[in-house]
Amino acid sequence: MSAFGMQLHPDFSCRVDFIGDEQQPVLVVDNFVSDPAYWVEHCARYTRLNKIDAMYPGLRAAAPDSYLQLIYHYLREEIGKTFALHESMVTHVKADYSMVLTPVNQLKLAQCLPHYDSLISSELAAVHYLCGSDKGGTAFYRHRDTGFEYINSERTATYFEKLNAGITQHSYPRAYMNGSNQLFEQIASYEAVYNRMIIYRCTSLHSGNIGSDFRFEADPRKGRLTINTFIGTTNRN
Repeated sequence: MSAFGMQLHPDFSCRVDFIGDEQQPVLVVDNFVSDPAYWVEHCARYTRLNKIDAMYPGLRAAAPDSYLQLIYHYLREEIGKTFALHESMVTHVKADYSMVLTPVNQLKLAQCLPHYDSLISSELAAVHYLCGSDKGGTAFYRHRDTGFEYINSERTATYFEKLNAGITQHSYPRAYMNGSNQLFEQIASYEAVYNRMIIYRCTSLHSGNIGSDFRFEADPRKGRLTINTFIGTTNRN
């Protein structure tokens, strides 16, 4: 392994944004690792991307445990402070190389909507961009009919009642999210800056920004390669 693949970039920086009316935190890390190309090459040479996640619009493969060690070693204090997350709450962590590859005409309706990853507010998701801004970043949304910017167990019934009514009324388009539409308002957007990572609560409504001119590239060196990390916790809303 390249030693630089396991070190911080000399220009590492991070900040916390509080987005939308509900002021949910997003931890933005720029220039994460010294050698992001190492992880691109590792994916290209040593992994086999496959359909391990039925809801993800593309292919994935498990990233090595050494990548999780990077996050733990360099980011655990900032993550803990930003999200009030203590190590004792964490039950499992996983990271996957991920590439958006599903053509628009093959999308399921759920893949055309902003989504949440969990109903537990202490659970976190991270996206590490190993591609450039032309591949589209990640955006966060407000559901117009409810005003919800995150979904937890107390909101699910109301959210899905209003969402289903809105989909029926407006004939929701089968397309990737990329900006606001009749049901959702974009409240924040982060470009896919190479070697940037964003970390956010799994309850936040979010989606990849995939434009109508997006080029679906299966080569990790050319396509929308990210490492997506999930931090699972005890059930604390």
